[in-house]
Amino acid sequence: MKVQILGSAAGGGFPQWNCNCDNCTGVRNGTLNAKPRTQSSIAVSSNGTDWVLFNASPDIRAQLADFSPMQPGRAKRDTGIGAIVLMDSQIDHTTGLLMLREGCPLDVWCTDMVYQDLTTGFPIFNMLEHWNGGLNRHRIRVDEAVNRFTIECAPGLEFTAVPLISSAPPYSPHRNDPHPGDNIGMLIRDTVTGKSLFYAPGLGKIESHLPQMMAESDCLLVDGTLWREDEMIHAGVGDKLGVHMGHLPQSGENGMIAFLDTLDKPRKVLIHINNTNPILIEDSPERATLAEHGIEVSHDGMSIEL
Repeated sequence: MKVQILGSAAGGGFPQWNCNCDNCTGVRNGTLNAKPRTQSSIAVSSNGTDWVLFNASPDIRAQLADFSPMQPGRAKRDTGIGAIVLMDSQIDHTTGLLMLREGCPLDVWCTDMVYQDLTTGFPIFNMLEHWNGGLNRHRIRVDEAVNRFTIECAPGLEFTAVPLISSAPPYSPHRNDPHPGDNIGMLIRDTVTGKSLFYAPGLGKIESHLPQMMAESDCLLVDGTLWREDEMIHAGVGDKLGVHMGHLPQSGENGMIAFLDTLDKPRKVLIHINNTNPILIEDSPERATLAEHGIEVSHDGMSIEL
């Protein structure tokens, strides 16, 4: 299984276009040892030619241009994207579908709640019907003990959807009425090698069904949004705590580092990193702390093979 990090930042990217926090100012001015990042998305393949795209960020066009296998050039019009999986219906994970309209029809896998959001509050499915039939929706179930499925363009890969506690986007008709399927994690298993990846860019709580699945995975690609619970307040750019944003911070007694320390088997990699997070600075004390705990920070263009 080949995994490509197309984008590793949280919503808004890094630097965020309207942000003058210390991180964004420093990376713009070249005074920080940090790499710019686009909004989070990954691609997974069993053969290196046909790819399953996880989330379609607003930066998708630049991300595809930076990863040559996404343009295999087998015909006058071609793409390496064989299918798209949506982990939620957030703006920074779905707007890129509009940029892919020339490639319609596209096969898109999502839960019922995500489909509801994307046909009502943000009706991308309806809009794209006018481009060669638009998006062919395939249902991801979250109402069974094991929500396992396969995707034709990825032979040898097995996908298991895992519901995660989260809130729907602000535009959603059920914003204040959470449902299973608003946000999911995904266990991806290579049936040939037996290796597995657990992917969860939005992880607000380590729920009871997660520790064993994560412990048995070979690689974790999980939420790295915030370093501290009050980071937005501390950086002077917002008033929300991590818990209100649906993200588990790295630091603290019950933070991501403390949980990942309990796992021995998997490679541990953070993704979906907010522009305020000090782990973006490669020589920061916070980055050194992650290294001491064997935790990596993903970056755009990073490749993982399992």
